[in-house]
Amino acid sequence: MITIRRANDRGHADHGWLNTYHTFSFADYYDPRHMGFRNLRVINEDRVQPGVGFPTHPHRDMEIISYVLEGALAHRDSMGTGSVIRPGDVQRMSAGTGITHSEFNQSKEEPLHFFQIWILPKRNGITPSYEQKFFSDEEKRGSLRLIASPDGRDGSVTINQDARLYAALLDTGDEIVHRLPAGQYAWVQVARGKVLLNGHLLEAGDGAAVSDEELLRLTGKEASEMLVFELP
Repeated sequence: MITIRRANDRGHADHGWLNTYHTFSFADYYDPRHMGFRNLRVINEDRVQPGVGFPTHPHRDMEIISYVLEGALAHRDSMGTGSVIRPGDVQRMSAGTGITHSEFNQSKEEPLHFFQIWILPKRNGITPSYEQKFFSDEEKRGSLRLIASPDGRDGSVTINQDARLYAALLDTGDEIVHRLPAGQYAWVQVARGKVLLNGHLLEAGDGAAVSDEELLRLTGKEASEMLVFELP
């Protein structure tokens, strides 16, 4: 079964400095029909104006992943981490017992476009930690590149949950066939372009919940970028 969440049906807020779309309930957007999928709790697609961002704020007991599409995301946190996340980078924070952090558009001239992802943790109360790794376009082109996993397999960042996150780039006509492990669910989020998922057309901003399917067949209808979650 495939249930599509269209881009224009998402929650939306335009704060001037931040234009954001919420796949699931978040902040002032609340819809009891869309509270997450399995242990995937938040997918926010954020566009941040140059030179501004999110002031220092707290998190706890959440796995937080940032995936930058355009621009540069500056990060500071209470663990002493200072970094800049650019396209190709994947940032993971395990909030655990509690952290504070701030995020800003590093550029004074160019906009920032990124996905903020929250996954519910397998264990609460762990020691907070940070990880950031780079994955080239070549690794993602025409294939699902594992970028987050519970065991750090294949150089992925390590998350405190039995979930896996893949990234892929498809050109027109490219096809990926991915067999889902028994009992696993999936969420497919299209970042840009157009993709067929098991025959269903998904466009930029669209997502799809996948249940009781043995495999994912992803076909590029035009140059596309997407994220694929495997979820227990």
